Amino acid sequence: MHSKALQIVTLLTLASIILSGCSEQIPHPDFDLRKVDQTVRNLNFKNVKIKRKPSKDLLTPAVDPYLLGPGDVLEIEISEVAGTLARTFVMPDGQVYYNLAGGVHAEGLTVAQLASRLTTALRRDYSSPIVTVALVEVRSRRFWILGRIFKPGLYPLSQPTTVLEGVSLAGGLFTSGYSGFTEELADLSNSVLIRNGEIVPVDFKALIKNGDATQNVYLKHNDYIYIPSTTTSTVLALGAVRNPQAIPYSEELTLVDLLAQCKGPTSEAFLNKVVVVRGSLNEPEAAIVNIKDILVGKDADILLQPGDIVWIPKRPYRYLEAVVETIFQDAARTIAANEGSRVAGGEGDVGISLPLGTPSNASSGSSSAGE
Repeated sequence: MHSKALQIVTLLTLASIILSGCSEQIPHPDFDLRKVDQTVRNLNFKNVKIKRKPSKDLLTPAVDPYLLGPGDVLEIEISEVAGTLARTFVMPDGQVYYNLAGGVHAEGLTVAQLASRLTTALRRDYSSPIVTVALVEVRSRRFWILGRIFKPGLYPLSQPTTVLEGVSLAGGLFTSGYSGFTEELADLSNSVLIRNGEIVPVDFKALIKNGDATQNVYLKHNDYIYIPSTTTSTVLALGAVRNPQAIPYSEELTLVDLLAQCKGPTSEAFLNKVVVVRGSLNEPEAAIVNIKDILVGKDADILLQPGDIVWIPKRPYRYLEAVVETIFQDAARTIAANEGSRVAGGEGDVGISLPLGTPSNASSGSSSAGE
C-alpha cells in the first residue's frame, strides 16, 4: 500500500511539472491518478546497426615530424662553446628562453626548425653559432586512460602508440583474485575511445580478447580511453530532463522513478518518443516509449535494467539508428567528463549538454522510427 501511494505521489509530481512546463498539454484532463495501473512491463527492443569498424587511416601511424608544444622538455647547446648546455622547456606561451637569445617561439615547430631560429637569434652574440636541440621529454602530446586498469592517468605520446600499447602502458586490465580466480573487472563491450568528442569505432573486446589487429588504431593527442567496470550498476538519464545524471540501479527502478529523480522533463521535452537503449556499443538495442501514455494511465510503467540509457528528445526525430549513435556519443562524453572530473579532484557531476533533435548524419538509408 505504501509503495502504491508513493508511486501516485510521483506521478502527480511529474504530471504537475509537465503541465506547467510543456507547451503541449497532456490529454484526458479528467484522468484520475488514483486509477493508474501500478503494474510495470518490459520493453520490446529492436536491434540497431551501428558501424564499428575503424577506417584504414586510423590504423596507420602518423608520418609527420613531431611538432613542439608547451611543456616539452629540451636540451639545447651551442656546439663547441663550453658551458652552454642547458635543459629547458617550452613555456605555456609557446616560447623557449635560452642563453642570450631571449624568447624564441617554439610551439608548432620541429626540433630542427627551432634550432635554426635559435641559431639566427644568437648570431648577435656569437660568431657563427651552431645550435643543437634535443627533445628530452614529451609533455605536450598525451592521452588519457581511465577506468578499470591498474594505472589510470595521463600518458605521453612520445612515439606512435596504438590502443593496445596504451592499455599496456597503463598496466593492463584490472583484475581481482578475491574469489580464488583472477577475474577481470573491465567491461570491454562498453569500453570507448573518444577523440574530439566523438567515439572512434574500436571494438575493445575483439582487440584485447581475440587479438583483432583491425581494431588496434593509433592514438592521437588528447585521446581518451575509458574502460568501465563490469560491476557498474547505474542507469543514465540524458536529454531534455532538468537534471541529467547517472541513477543508481535498484530492482524496482522504473521509467517514472528515473524521471522523478531527474526532477522531471524540461519545458522543451518531447515525451511521445523517448528512447531506451540497452546492450553494448557493438550490439545495441533500442525501444521507443510514450511517457505521456504512462503518465495518463494508458500504459504501464517501464522496468529498467542496469546499464540502460534513457534519452528524452527535444523534438521529433525520424531515424532510430542515427539517434542511437548520437545517444552513445553523448553518453560517452558525459562519462568521460565525469571520470576526468573525479581524477582532477572534483565530484564528477559535470553538466551535460546534448545536441537534441535529428542528427545531421541521418540518412535516408536508415530505418525509420516514425515521425
